[in-house]
Amino acid sequence: MHKAERTFCTCESVTEGHPDKVADQIADAVLDAYLEQDPTSRVAVEVMVTSNYVLLAGEVTSLARIDVEQVARGVIKDIGYVQEDLGFDYLGAQIEVRLHAQSPDIALGVDVDQARGKPLGAGDQGIMYGYACEETGELMPLPIMLAHQLARRLAAVRKEGTLPYLRPDGKTQVTVEYREGRPARVEAVVVSAQHSAEVDLATLRADLTREVIRPVIPASLLDEHCRVFINPTGRFVIGGPHGDTGATGRKSMVDTYGGLARHGGGSFSGKDPTKVDRSASYTLRQAAKSVVAAGLAKRCELQAAYVIGEPQPISLGVETFGRGRLPDQEILALVQKHFDLTPAGMIAGLGLQRPIYRATAVYGHFGRPYDGRHFPWEAVKPL
Repeated sequence: MHKAERTFCTCESVTEGHPDKVADQIADAVLDAYLEQDPTSRVAVEVMVTSNYVLLAGEVTSLARIDVEQVARGVIKDIGYVQEDLGFDYLGAQIEVRLHAQSPDIALGVDVDQARGKPLGAGDQGIMYGYACEETGELMPLPIMLAHQLARRLAAVRKEGTLPYLRPDGKTQVTVEYREGRPARVEAVVVSAQHSAEVDLATLRADLTREVIRPVIPASLLDEHCRVFINPTGRFVIGGPHGDTGATGRKSMVDTYGGLARHGGGSFSGKDPTKVDRSASYTLRQAAKSVVAAGLAKRCELQAAYVIGEPQPISLGVETFGRGRLPDQEILALVQKHFDLTPAGMIAGLGLQRPIYRATAVYGHFGRPYDGRHFPWEAVKPL
């Protein structure tokens, strides 16, 4: 987004019951289960969900022995799909598992070969980005943070029983007006919530305004011109995997920066950290956040590119959008000095061979609080 007098940016989020996020959570729960028993596990799991059916496919090489079906059922239960009338539930769903070992051709490029002095190589080619900005305390774009907060609140009032007629699926969207490049007000809010057939639309809209929107959107950003859309079609009874097929990796903008930064196209969930789609995106986020936290730029976007089997990125770039206190090349030199961008360095630096991934699979991988275990890439590193 370039500096302008008035611009508008929109970001969306979804709840844990959204079909794509059901798939992501199952994939990352399976990954966690393998890493818990064998931290060196190679995992690349894809999941598809539809009406009372789950398919897990992909590659796993591990010493661990996991009941993948039970892991999947546990996730579905935790999300809240526990009723048969939802068309998708943890007891009734058919779960099909199609996992096999990682290709030896891929392993040849990735594996360490001590005899030849070969370090751990990147698991694939690709382009990854990291981003940070000064708009929020989390150093994230404001629209995506508000959208995530609405989605989390929507899930909370369902689980706590505040609005017991809500069901697990839901979507949110926030449009923020920027003036001279800074957030000024919220232009529009969209909340779509799956619900039981008994509740009327007027009650639903009043309840979601009171219990979800007002507690999340700061009053200072709301005015009489803000447009609010709650269940715009008027009805959202059929939802989740019964209403729409879901698959891993289809919510990349929700997972990252809401579309306000570039994206290399690789998804995260279900992939162990030798896949640089994941480990490099996390490390570049930490690097970009550290640059902004140090006051070296108001916005920072980093890009790295990898080739399969090679440990070092083949390119590394920085963009500060004319908002840097130092020249971009000096910032880039600091990143190269303080961050090891090899797969082994990123895995060791962030402790990525641990079962920490299911927590990332909903409400975004970035802008989350680092609790000493989860989301270590959110810890700022001094430069």
